[in-house]
Amino acid sequence: MMLRTIRSSRPAVELAWVPAGWLFFGRSGQLREDRLRGYDFRNEQFGVDNDATKWGRNPPMRYTTPTTTKEAATLMAKAKGNTFVLAGGTDLLVRMKTGFIEPDLVVDIKNIAAMQSITKSDSGFRIGAAVSAAAMGEHSALKKAWPGVVEAANLIGSDQIQSRCTIVGNLCNASPAADSVPAMIAAGAKAIIVGPRGRRTVAVEKVVTGPGKMSLKTGEVIEAIILPKSLAKSADAYLRFIPRSEMDIAVVSAGVNLTLDNKRVVKSARVALGAVAPTVVLVPAAARALVGSKLDDAAMEKLAAACAAACKPIDDKRGTIEFRTDVAGVLAQRAARIAYQRAGGE
Repeated sequence: MMLRTIRSSRPAVELAWVPAGWLFFGRSGQLREDRLRGYDFRNEQFGVDNDATKWGRNPPMRYTTPTTTKEAATLMAKAKGNTFVLAGGTDLLVRMKTGFIEPDLVVDIKNIAAMQSITKSDSGFRIGAAVSAAAMGEHSALKKAWPGVVEAANLIGSDQIQSRCTIVGNLCNASPAADSVPAMIAAGAKAIIVGPRGRRTVAVEKVVTGPGKMSLKTGEVIEAIILPKSLAKSADAYLRFIPRSEMDIAVVSAGVNLTLDNKRVVKSARVALGAVAPTVVLVPAAARALVGSKLDDAAMEKLAAACAAACKPIDDKRGTIEFRTDVAGVLAQRAARIAYQRAGGE
């Protein structure tokens, strides 16, 4: 493991941003020997006066690159102060730049082999926590099995963002409007969580407990997402409503996963809604509305009603309570039709 301590007499926000810019320009967690904004990163220290404590500044930020998940968990468990995981950095670095957070420790997980790949097995797919959304979009077997999950991941930001961002980072940002989360929940995805005392597997819908809040314990880190094997005559879909055509935050979103029988009747379903409550919502009543149907009008009306009943949205500048509640049912209906067609229905 490599550990470098960055010291500076500059204010804390500047101290946070300069290393962040440095980390962003690194490749796969390896530090470039480069100059950024006048500082020479070939040395372990920069600044005129390296005694930050003399100037009443915060202790220097630490940056670590563990090579195993257990090592990362141990570092986080023992750390004092604010600790953050760096995967793609598309949320973390922006928050550091704006001064919203001031990390004491940044744990870069991109050198951990268990987090870097997508693997297929008889039981499904394992997507490492450091795998980018772009890499998911290039994985043909994953796209075929879970098109809705890949669609959702490929809606996060621009092409440049997708080359860095990860669905685990999107999950751990704990936003009700996260694009990948409704699709993962609809797919029945699970998170592999590693901590100082071992590992556990948790349904994705149990990870986030509120805006910006998670159920992870001290020292725990998500190592991978597990998607179950896609069954025959099964498919998923994800849709969102945004004011613009691209690169916006979902006002409402819906993920639907369906399995059909040999007569093209829905025999199982999962429906998840985003941006309509403090967390992404799994709606069992909406799933029950579809089971036993071929998505006839009566079933679709029940689906929309169940989605509306599950909504607990807020009024904000991007959408009203009434609008979000109404659109949730419409998006769920449209996503259900797409999933049904993909599964071999009409």
